[in-house]
Order: sequence, then structure tokens, then C-alpha cells
Amino acid sequence: MIDYINGQLTEINPTYAVIEAAGVGYQINIALTTYSAFAGQEGQPAKLFIEEIIREDTHDVFGFITKGERQLFVLLMTVSGIGGNTARMIMSAYTAGEIRQIIATGNARALAQVKGLGPKTAQRIIVDLKDKVLKVDLGNDPTELPLDMDLGSADSEIKTEAVSALTMLGFAALASGKVVDKILKATPSASVEEVIRQALKML
Repeated sequence: MIDYINGQLTEINPTYAVIEAAGVGYQINIALTTYSAFAGQEGQPAKLFIEEIIREDTHDVFGFITKGERQLFVLLMTVSGIGGNTARMIMSAYTAGEIRQIIATGNARALAQVKGLGPKTAQRIIVDLKDKVLKVDLGNDPTELPLDMDLGSADSEIKTEAVSALTMLGFAALASGKVVDKILKATPSASVEEVIRQALKML
């Protein structure tokens, strides 16, 4: 098992990062909050804590800034019907701290806003994890701090990146484009992260 990968960030986008360590480039699936923390830092040192999901037909690698985030991700996957990609979707829609609070306070409505969950699955997450989630130590979670990101001021660049990320997460490009256009029309100053977060709750 890989505990963490520490090396040089060579590529970053809203759904995965590539970290080169000892001459090997590791492509690692990430949540939107991790992208926010590392955006624009290509060529800089980066460390991600790793969770591997190995099955007969797939080998998925997910990376997290902190051990607490990884622990929360693993905890989400203990719920029936929640796999790696769905857990990542939840962790892209909210920060780790927000997820812990949502589950601990039984806010099924907020969870149900995440694409693919629905009221029943959201309620199942709360029932299964309400007593466990407060034991997750998030420490000083950097994903809960304001992040200064220069993601480009042009709407076209933001739309392109947002639609690309949503498509990689499994949403149809045409539907994603329409939703992103609607968000940018209502909030022209929205960052890529903000656009994707809103879109995840609208698609």
C-alpha cells in the first residue's frame, strides 16, 4: 500500500494531479478542494496522502492534502452504494469540514444536493456515519481556508475549464455547458472552483 507520494507537481486540473517522484509520474485522482490548493503550482513540491482502490478491472488512486481528508473519504465509502467517484463528488461539492458538520447535524437536504445521491442515499450516509464522523481528526484543514487563486479572468477560459472538469466527472458536455453559462451569467466574477461547485448541485 502507498501511504503518500511526495515529489514535484507536474500537472494539475480539477479532477487529477500528476506528481513526479523518483522519475515516475503518478496520476492521482483528486477532489476540487485539492485542486484549489495546488492550482498554478506546477513545478513546485507537492505531497498527497494516497488511498488505492484495487479491483479486478480497475486500479484507482485518490490523493488528499491531509490524513483527515483521506479518513473521511474512506469513511464515506463504507456506506452502501458509495464508491470512490461518488465519495470524491461529495468532497468536491463541500470541504471536509463542511461534510463533517453536515453529517453530524443530520443535514440530509444539503447532502442530497450532490449529484447522484438523492434523499435516500443522503439519509443513509447520515444514519451510518453520524456517530463516526466526529471522530475524524481534520486538524487545521487547509481546504477550509480562503484560497487566493488566479484562474483567469475571461469567462471563456473559466467556462472551458469548468466544462472540462464536469465532463471528466461524468456529466454530459452539452448539459454542463448550459449550466456553466447560467452560473457565469448570474455571477460573472465566479472562479472556476465556485462555478464547478454550483454546477455539481444543479446538474
